[in-house]
Amino acid sequence: MSRIILRNCPHRVLQVSLRRNANVRGFAAAAATSFDWEDPLLAKTLLTEEEVAVGETAERYCQERLLPRVLQAYRDEDYDSKILREMGELGLLGATIQGYGCAGVSTVAGGLITRAVERVDSGYRSGMSVQSSLVMGGIHEFGSAELKERLLPGMARGEILGAFGLTEPNHGSDPGSMETVARRHPQKTGVYLLSGAKTWITNSPIADVLLVWAKLEETGKIRGFVVERKDCPAGTLETPAIKNKNGLRASITGMIQLDNCPVREENMFPEVEGLKGPFSCLNSARYGIALGTMGALEDCIARARTYALERKQFKGNPLAKYQLVQKKLADAVTDATYGTLAAIQVGRLKDEGKATPEMISLIKRQNCDKALHNARVLQEIFGGNAVSDEYGIGRHVANLYVTQTYEGQSDIHSLILGRAITGVQAFA
Repeated sequence: MSRIILRNCPHRVLQVSLRRNANVRGFAAAAATSFDWEDPLLAKTLLTEEEVAVGETAERYCQERLLPRVLQAYRDEDYDSKILREMGELGLLGATIQGYGCAGVSTVAGGLITRAVERVDSGYRSGMSVQSSLVMGGIHEFGSAELKERLLPGMARGEILGAFGLTEPNHGSDPGSMETVARRHPQKTGVYLLSGAKTWITNSPIADVLLVWAKLEETGKIRGFVVERKDCPAGTLETPAIKNKNGLRASITGMIQLDNCPVREENMFPEVEGLKGPFSCLNSARYGIALGTMGALEDCIARARTYALERKQFKGNPLAKYQLVQKKLADAVTDATYGTLAAIQVGRLKDEGKATPEMISLIKRQNCDKALHNARVLQEIFGGNAVSDEYGIGRHVANLYVTQTYEGQSDIHSLILGRAITGVQAFA
C-alpha cells in the first residue's frame, strides 16, 4: 500500500493501492490493446498521476465502506453522519480548495470523487457535495478571512457539518423571488434578524452551519449569511427532517425555518450580492453532479451487464445474447463515455479560468438526462426482478430522477442554453 500525500494536506493522506482491486475500477491500468467496455475511449489516459490517485482512493473507500451500508440505509431512510467524518479523514471534503486542511486537487479530481461516491448512491454524493461545493466552496469564495479560518478546517475534517439554504417552499427554480428576509436588529448593533423558510435542504437536520441566502430588507439585495446553530436562541431556528421520500433516501433532507434568527454582521458575506453568490456555489456543485451521475450510470451498466450474462431465458440462452439487450447496453455505454469526456474537458477549462456557466449547464443537463434515461432502459433488462431493491437499479433510477430536478431542473438548463444561443430571455 503506497501513500500519496496531497499538497496542502500535511496531516491527512490518500492511501492508494497500486494493485488493482476487483471491487475498484482500475484507473492506472496499462494502455488497452482491446476494447474496454468500462472505459471505451480510454478517458483514464487523460488523467494526471494525482487524479489517478484521488480516483482510486475514492473508489476504494466507496466500495469498501459505503456500498455495504447503502441498501439498509435506503430502506430505513437513515443517513449516518459519520460518513462525512470518514470522508474528511481521507481528504475527500472540499478537495479542490487550496489550504485550510483541504487537498487542493484539480476540478477533474474533485469530479472523480463525486463519480466514485455516486457510483454507490446519489444520496451519499448529495451529502458530500453540499458540504464540499455549496457550503465550503461558498465560504471559501465569499466569506471573510475570519470565517474561512474558523470554519473551513473543521468542515474539511467532517467535524463541522454544513447545509445550503436557497430553495424556498414557494420558489424553487425562481430564487430571485425569495421571501426570506434579513433586517437589522432594532436594538443590537451589528446583528441581523433572519426570517423565512427554506425547503428540500440536504443535511439541514444535522448541520452545524447553514449558509442561508436572504434579501436585505433595506436594499432588497440577496446576501449570504452563515448561520451557526450554536448561536441561535431557542425558537429562532428549526430544521425538521422531510421523511417518506421516493429518492435520495440514503441522505438526510429537511427544512430551514427562521423566526427572527440573530446572525452577526461578520457572518454575512462582505461583498457578493444578488444571485451571483448562490449561482457560483451551484456551478461548482453542478459540475460534480455531471460527473457523479456518470458514476451512477456506470454502476447501472455493470449491474445490467452482469445480470444479462447470468440470467438465462429461451432455450438456456443468456439475455446478453439478444439484440435488444445489447442495444440497451451499447446506448448506455456510449452516453456514459461521452458524458465523462465532456465533463473532463469542462473541468480542465474551469481550472484554466475558461469555463462559462453555460458549459456547466450543458453537461449537467445532458448527463443527468442521459443517466436517468439509460438507467430506466437498463432497468427493463431485469424484468420483474427490478422491483426488488436487492438488484440496486431501481434505487439508482429513483435517485437520478432527483438529480435531474435539483440544482437547476433540466428544462431550466435548457432555457439557460437557449438564452446563450439566441440572446433572447425566455424565463419570463
